[in-house]
Amino acid sequence: MKEGLPMIRLDAINDLRRHTASQGDAVRAAVARVVDSGWFILGRELQSFEAEFAAYCGSPHCIGVANGTDALELALRACGVGPGGRVLTVANAGAYSTTAIHAAGGEPVYVDVDDDTLLVDEAELRRRLDGEPVAALIVTHLYGRLVPGIDAISRAARRARVPLIEDCAQAHGARLGGRMAGSFGDVGCFSFYPTKNLGALGDGGALVTGSAELGEQLRMLRQYGWAGKYRIERAGGRNSRLDEMQAAVLRAKLPMLDGWNERRRDIARRFSGGIRQPKLRCPRHFGEDCVAHLYVVRTAERRSLQAHLRARGIASDIHYPLPDYRQPAFAAGPGSVNPVAERACDEVLTLPCFPEMTDDEVAAVVDAVNAW
Repeated sequence: MKEGLPMIRLDAINDLRRHTASQGDAVRAAVARVVDSGWFILGRELQSFEAEFAAYCGSPHCIGVANGTDALELALRACGVGPGGRVLTVANAGAYSTTAIHAAGGEPVYVDVDDDTLLVDEAELRRRLDGEPVAALIVTHLYGRLVPGIDAISRAARRARVPLIEDCAQAHGARLGGRMAGSFGDVGCFSFYPTKNLGALGDGGALVTGSAELGEQLRMLRQYGWAGKYRIERAGGRNSRLDEMQAAVLRAKLPMLDGWNERRRDIARRFSGGIRQPKLRCPRHFGEDCVAHLYVVRTAERRSLQAHLRARGIASDIHYPLPDYRQPAFAAGPGSVNPVAERACDEVLTLPCFPEMTDDEVAAVVDAVNAW
């Protein structure tokens, strides 16, 4: 490589001329369309994106909001979580669910993860659902892979009458049994942060739901709790709206998403097929239920590998270095400690994996890891 390899190239992602001539300069055209319209909040671009993304996800309702963490918080509020409400979640996913639970007044209760997938341990989760009072459940589809047992978890949550919220911030377009991420629970929550598989030019988020009632509640909550202009009928509302500019950009990118996801899977398969490093554990599953948002390896010698890659001009990152209950701002709560999550936080390392990587760059990462 002539230049260093970063974790992602946002300039390349937003230059759609690299991907298809028929799209032209779609992002710039979308921006110009919004500027020329003179309408910037809750307009036609948002309405169109909400309809298009709802159809893509196979859900009747989509509600655009300001970011993915707001999506989680508003989902909790719409599902009735309030002060003291116990919410099951995992501790190895960057504290976003924990932040939202605290913002809604709830209490996070941590369920450990499976040692192979680093996704929630289904058996433990179902035991907790059956054995203790729970106000809601957040299932995080981490690193781009759907939780393998999400269908069974959904049925168990319905039996227990516990609202199921899917955190799909890293799983745009993942499918399982013909169903899309976000369509298994009561509400699916998405982030459109620029580095996501479907990313905006700034912050953005959305919720999808099959419930007209929840959809109505969420639309009220994203705008102060208004039932009509300046008439607040729903407590817990806020100003959390996906603006017209972001909606237009996301509309331009949505048709590209499946192609980008397939390229991510291809890169991940090349990594796992080419890396021959006995000190690493590499992911092995890249079906349609995985959109390879992050390619995460595990090693007990993470610092050494990271330094080696840095010397080769290859970036890396850690997703995520601390379990939520060890964050300085959060006091450890029930369910702490989670041994598998703890070990994972000490071992995980993320390698670059984004659609604009060249085959030569992919090969260079494989060679660098094997030379460690």
